Amino acid sequence: MSAPDPRPQPRVIAIANQKGGVGKTTTAINLATAMAASGERVLLVDLDPQGNASTGLGIDRQARRRTSYEVLLGETALTAAVMPTGIPGLEIVPASVELTGAELELVAEEGREYRLRRALEAAPVACDFVLIDCPPSLGLLTLNALTAAQAVLVPLQCEFYALEGLSHLIRTIERVRRHFNPALEIEGVVLTMFDKRNNLSDLVAADVRDHFGDKVYATVIPRNVRISEAPSHGLPVLLYDLRCPGAQAYVHLAGEMLRREGRIA
Repeated sequence: MSAPDPRPQPRVIAIANQKGGVGKTTTAINLATAMAASGERVLLVDLDPQGNASTGLGIDRQARRRTSYEVLLGETALTAAVMPTGIPGLEIVPASVELTGAELELVAEEGREYRLRRALEAAPVACDFVLIDCPPSLGLLTLNALTAAQAVLVPLQCEFYALEGLSHLIRTIERVRRHFNPALEIEGVVLTMFDKRNNLSDLVAADVRDHFGDKVYATVIPRNVRISEAPSHGLPVLLYDLRCPGAQAYVHLAGEMLRREGRIA
């Protein structure tokens, strides 16, 4: 009988919001980078057919020979799709445009909601955290992420309709908890694209904190041109310009999350 694996199971966190343009992929890339810089071993699973998390970490499309698409369809083990990123402690399962068809290909398959969960269980990765970058929708890809995850991190743009979209996502999380994953919880809500010159940002932030209390991170991610520029260079903003306010905000967010997780004092 083999000895039990002494490593604890990784904490699996889905980064989700059905609304596009809220900083979801930016948060996935930069939070993963900041956590790796803190000494955590992180695997980022790109589950968005646009593949922006892969591109933002400098993974060339031609180099993505095995992707999350093949993992979901059961054509390759998750560990076989893992690629290095050039950032110590951070690896990625890249995405390809073929993911667009995965929902149709899986729709008639039994257990289609559990494909990612089973892939993670069948081929455990030696890491502390698995972050899943979800597409901006609540379809089968996001459902796979929510079923595989222990918690959901919600990036929320400081705009007028923010709470309306968040309430829709919360209802989806509740349905997933009832039918597929009773252990799923909300890791937290992170306010993004905060503009201190705009009164609306303050009003939205106050409103969200009134509704969700300490689930909302104290750290807010500001509007910052350096954050927008970094992906075109295939770099997280922490490597593109560590001193800019956006990069520093993600460093603080990672610290806040790791304290919540009991990883640092």
